[in-house]
Amino acid sequence: MHTDIEDYALIGDQQTAALVSTDGSVDWLCLPRFDSAACFAKLLGDEDNGHWRIAPKGAERCTRRAYRPDTLVLDTEWETEGGAVRVTDLMPQRDRAPDLVRVVEGLSGEVTLHSVLRLRFDYGSVVPWVRRSDGHRVAVAGPDSAWLRSEPEVRSWGEDYGTHSEFTVAAGEKVAFVLTWHPSHEQRPPLIDPFVALEHSVEDWRTWAARCRYDGPHRDAVVRSLITLKALTYQPTGGIVAAPTTSLPEEPGGVRNWDYRFCWLRDSTLTLGALLSAGYLEEAEAWRDWLLRAVAGSPDDLQIMYGLAGERRLPEFELPWLSGFADATPVRIGNDAVNQLQLDVYGEVMDSLSLAREAGMRPQPQMWELQCALMDFLAGAWREPDEGLWEVRGGRRQFVHSKVMTWVALDRAVRTLEAHPELGGGDLEGWRALREEVHREVCEKGYDPERRTFTQSYGSRELDASVLLIPHVGFLPPDDPRVVGTVEAIGAELTRDGLVRRYSTEGEAVDGLPGSEGTFLVCSFWYADALHAIGRTKEARELFERLVGLTNDVGLLAEEYDPVAGGQLGNFPQAFSHVGLVNTALALFGEEGAG
Repeated sequence: MHTDIEDYALIGDQQTAALVSTDGSVDWLCLPRFDSAACFAKLLGDEDNGHWRIAPKGAERCTRRAYRPDTLVLDTEWETEGGAVRVTDLMPQRDRAPDLVRVVEGLSGEVTLHSVLRLRFDYGSVVPWVRRSDGHRVAVAGPDSAWLRSEPEVRSWGEDYGTHSEFTVAAGEKVAFVLTWHPSHEQRPPLIDPFVALEHSVEDWRTWAARCRYDGPHRDAVVRSLITLKALTYQPTGGIVAAPTTSLPEEPGGVRNWDYRFCWLRDSTLTLGALLSAGYLEEAEAWRDWLLRAVAGSPDDLQIMYGLAGERRLPEFELPWLSGFADATPVRIGNDAVNQLQLDVYGEVMDSLSLAREAGMRPQPQMWELQCALMDFLAGAWREPDEGLWEVRGGRRQFVHSKVMTWVALDRAVRTLEAHPELGGGDLEGWRALREEVHREVCEKGYDPERRTFTQSYGSRELDASVLLIPHVGFLPPDDPRVVGTVEAIGAELTRDGLVRRYSTEGEAVDGLPGSEGTFLVCSFWYADALHAIGRTKEARELFERLVGLTNDVGLLAEEYDPVAGGQLGNFPQAFSHVGLVNTALALFGEEGAG
């Protein structure tokens, strides 16, 4: 079992994704969608829960690995006594069915490799029936069917409920394996040419990456982050999953293990801004359109997250047969936080739609009507306590960030109607008055004048990294002493080895959960943004350099980082962390990096 999250690299086809380890094993793959049941679940269990390893016989960790520049095509290389070999992993953009392609190429000498495929449907719990058909190995169990073939064909045999192959490649020789999934009640989909698929995938990704407008410092890290965001986008709908995994722990051996294979509204404005600023209008429009479809309906039913196509029901349950990543249990599927009240999402939606309008995106019918309905609801609900941005499970509070985002919703509504009076409707004067009332209340009840900082909630002495966004959203200017004091207080009280925690988990934790967690990477990017905003740009750039240095060997970031043990924590790779990287690069290097 792997105990380091950073051992993994991501491949995907913009409908699902797989994680490939440094020893050549695919340990996580959900088919046919990001949120489907996994057929490889070794990541959260052991080999008998499903994996597919191709590696030189007797070898363990690879010698080196890297993505082909500006692509999501992964090359993993081993140097052995007999020679060198490369395994190239990819998931081509699908026509009908998802394909996992693994191309083995001899680089020097002769190398004997071993392949072992253990398919386990339904998160590692179901062993399929495997048979031969026309040179394929066909695995079937219930609704799932998968076909394995090789080109040229190599001998395979069944052993220990797995499919094994052993073959030798010399320099210049290639063997390709293709694993194709389809519903078991349907006919096998058309076969793809794995070598052509590899060429097309490289070309497609490089064409897409070339659209990036950023050309400043750490461009490779920015492009890798954008490619990761694209890979986490469910292409049929435009929804972007927070991560392709579930239950990777926020604390080694802990219980803070959540399913992130859904789309969060909290990410919407920052994600939209990153895509627009980097030059990806088409992707930004697709995300905006997903947002509009997802939130359509009664404003009092607005959820904090939705499924890939806007599904509302995401029931949470546990999988007792999986031992968890490095024994961190429980393993959870679904997310009960979907039922929480988080008033900040109204601000996120209003801000996103305002940004989309300002960017010149094609208007959508009923968009302004929907926004007015959201504002009518918020006007009556904003005084309620809620669970806040971080989805605490310790009871509702008057979170400062939620109230700030209420102000954002009102501000964007006022600004939109002032700039576009032709939209009609709306209570402009009422919104203006309420905007001032909310602003006044936050400054009175959410600010601690003794410590010169905004706090986590009204009357609390606890701090929260989310208030770092106050200057970013325009609630107060960066040079306001209350903003400067807040940035300084968070630097003094919420940092650990220079990186930022979301909030304190010591004592009676606001989230109602035992244990603690690592530093939160997107909060550390927010801290860099805030340092830059208050004029401490040198420190901001130093922090950004450090954060870029925390990416793993292929440029990926999880949700959190453990500065004590030194390693990534939480679901991986995390869209919000990569959004933070892109936005901070754009903020710090501005025109210097604009293409």
